[in-house]
Amino acid sequence: MISIYCDEDVDILIKPLLEAKGFKVLTSRDEKMLGASDIQQMNHTVQKEYVFLTHNRADFERLYLNLINVGRDHSGVVLAARRNVYELSKRISRVLSGYTEESIKNQILYV
Repeated sequence: MISIYCDEDVDILIKPLLEAKGFKVLTSRDEKMLGASDIQQMNHTVQKEYVFLTHNRADFERLYLNLINVGRDHSGVVLAARRNVYELSKRISRVLSGYTEESIKNQILYV
């Protein structure tokens, strides 16, 4: 099952909703990463091998491209539009159900 890391912009209510669908979920609050820079957040998820979930499209598209350009592997990035947390959890679950941990590596997905 895919493991997901939510940055601090993502509503923490997403965690139990995604866990109920079988995902392993950590938040920046769980990891004591509140206030960490975007680069620190991304590096943390790379190290933990979690898919990164954020609403911050502009900054994380750039960080994603930087990782790709230097040939550094990562577990994937999900850029999600802001919407109701229940709708968001359904969309994320639906999209990620088509991937394995291996097939989402180095991918960027828009939800």
